Amino acid sequence: MTGVGAEDDIPLCERKTVTDFCYLLDKSKQLFNGLRDLPQYGHKQWQSYFGRTFDVYTKLWKFQQQHRQVLDNRYGLKRWQIGEVASKIGQLYYHYYLRTSETSYLNEAFSFYSAIRQRSYYHQVNKEDRPELVVKKLRYYARFIVVCLLLNKMDLVKVLVKELSEEIEDYTQRFNTEDQLEWNLVLQEVAAFVEADPLIILNDDNSGVVISNRLQEGGMPPLEQGMVVGQLTLADALIVGNCNNQVKFSELTIDMFRMLQALEREPVNLATQSSKPGTLEPNEKPAKRENPHKYLLYKPTFSQLYTFLSASFKELPANSVLLVYLSATGVFPAGRSECEGPYDFGGVLTNTNRDVVNGEMVQKRNQAQKEMHCLHPGDLFPFTRKPLFIIVDSSNSTAYKNFSNLFGQPLVCLLSPTVYPKSMQDPSQRGSLFTLFLYNPLMGFLSVCGLSSMRYGLWEKAQELLRKVFHDIGQMITSSRVIDQAYLQFYGDEFLRLLMIRFVFCCTTLQLHKLFREAGSFPESYPPLPKQEIVESSLLQKHVLELAAMLDVQNLFSDDMLDNY
Repeated sequence: MTGVGAEDDIPLCERKTVTDFCYLLDKSKQLFNGLRDLPQYGHKQWQSYFGRTFDVYTKLWKFQQQHRQVLDNRYGLKRWQIGEVASKIGQLYYHYYLRTSETSYLNEAFSFYSAIRQRSYYHQVNKEDRPELVVKKLRYYARFIVVCLLLNKMDLVKVLVKELSEEIEDYTQRFNTEDQLEWNLVLQEVAAFVEADPLIILNDDNSGVVISNRLQEGGMPPLEQGMVVGQLTLADALIVGNCNNQVKFSELTIDMFRMLQALEREPVNLATQSSKPGTLEPNEKPAKRENPHKYLLYKPTFSQLYTFLSASFKELPANSVLLVYLSATGVFPAGRSECEGPYDFGGVLTNTNRDVVNGEMVQKRNQAQKEMHCLHPGDLFPFTRKPLFIIVDSSNSTAYKNFSNLFGQPLVCLLSPTVYPKSMQDPSQRGSLFTLFLYNPLMGFLSVCGLSSMRYGLWEKAQELLRKVFHDIGQMITSSRVIDQAYLQFYGDEFLRLLMIRFVFCCTTLQLHKLFREAGSFPESYPPLPKQEIVESSLLQKHVLELAAMLDVQNLFSDDMLDNY
């Protein structure tokens, strides 16, 4: 539409088409920009707004499809503008996944992002002398990579990283911009993230096999007749990452990335697998919530962490569990206190602008005062009024042994080792060994054995043995007469059941391993698990040695046990 005279020549119906499109486009931008003002916590405040935003974008997408020729001729619609709408819809689906934890919405985000690439919507951007358009393209690539990582599409991630690298090189050569270092950092982060996987599984033709680590149907020991367990359900999870120098991408550390997948089921597409972008109504929902709702908190301050904890606690439904996962640098007390209470053992780091030296906080406070930028065990006491399941992966995880169950509600803390053998590569940067065991126990086992690749056939054979091991651990937990009832209360939930079973397997593996000998080398728990009945059970030790023999690493495990085996 270029001038009054030209407008008069346009048929009224076509003019109305352009006007309607402009209205939908402006409305969609207005609603999308308003998303950042919504509270990040709470389940209800944002849903109606998301629904309206989805509705307008669905109309906009269908409208441009139905009237493409008129919009091309009369509005001058460019392909990058269509790509921009598709990218926004992809972002909407991704943020809806973050808000609901429904992995099906990741597939929908992937569907739109993939269409942008396949249809080359951003292809012409490089020919225009507008750096802000190129930045839109680069941001699209970064978002697409995040979605692919979460869907374990690792082959595509590698292709996208190569394409992004070429786009960044072209961008920095053509435009003298100040954000060159930022984009190079993005590339370095995603490359490190991809390389953080400690194991390559190979087919017979030496091609890599991608293994899903989400919960699959039949992927955990079932509840059997006669098992007396609680009916609690894991409803909410706070996943906190605040480790210095750990590999991360897009405010997601490798530990956070692994734990969030351990708390999700394998995604299924809401529409048919062959659906095209725009065919699915975005406000469709699965019949029931498949996954616990999650908050992902990257380097939160104490105030932020406590706000999210309080929101989760407030909205926790009846007969439900709140899980708190802390992957963070340890904060140690400045000196010994005369009385040892829940604020005298330190805890884990919360974010602050203070200097960090060699991974540990610089102590500048009076020794009698407690560390302020720290989540102490006592800070979690108010939340034990409801069922609480805590996982601490930190160099000061043992601070949380000094817990008190003040209100008689089910409470369990699973605590990582605090030291690792010096001969092993520092595990913290590429992700913690403890979290690796909770995410993929076989990968954790292979990692402590120094194995970095294996054949898919052997992997499957080892997994089959692990299924038997996990079944036996489940039997030990549910049949024990001395185990704390909290473990049985939580055992009815599939996610918590799997975490407890994997924790026991990790404990037994590390206790038998020759390199793990220091006092802080082993995971601990509150309340303590019965050692002789479960962790040091001869049947479980036999299973671990059987797995070691299968993988030809039995020399790494305790000799006296091997004699009995």
